[in-house]
Amino acid sequence: MTLLQVLLDLPQEIPYSTIFMLVLAALISLLTTLVNRLLTNPEKSKMWRKEVADWNRELRDAQRAKDKKTVDKLMRKQKYIMNLQSKMMWQSMKVSLLFLIPLLLMWSFLGGFYAGHAVAYLPGIGSDLPLPIFSSSLIWWYLLCSMLFGTAFSHVFKLIEVSD
Repeated sequence: MTLLQVLLDLPQEIPYSTIFMLVLAALISLLTTLVNRLLTNPEKSKMWRKEVADWNRELRDAQRAKDKKTVDKLMRKQKYIMNLQSKMMWQSMKVSLLFLIPLLLMWSFLGGFYAGHAVAYLPGIGSDLPLPIFSSSLIWWYLLCSMLFGTAFSHVFKLIEVSD
């Protein structure tokens, strides 16, 4: 067996595969968070979220109190609120659209590379989860790591705050 073959086979064996996916998830999460930070305005997004939440709360309160006058007043602002929600959705979709094709290509490659191989092993669970969609350890381990790093980096780069 050549050195190249050994190096290519190494990431397919636990614990190297587990560490590889952990690092890959961290790098992709960092990259997407940095791009998100560059392409969006977190302060404006926070202001929009607060305005929409306040409007929703006021509308709910007025509906519960059966205050038709206040409900009518708030409903006149509905188009503006829907416009804000549309802007918020576009802010979050920008990064997703940018990374969609590269991530699909990466997953296609990783799916073939790890076919028949376990990526991670958790005591008490094993290398496969007994769930129909996420049975492969490649998927659940990447998702777990990605959520961990995505949340951490979003806090570090102030895309979300603990008080939100």
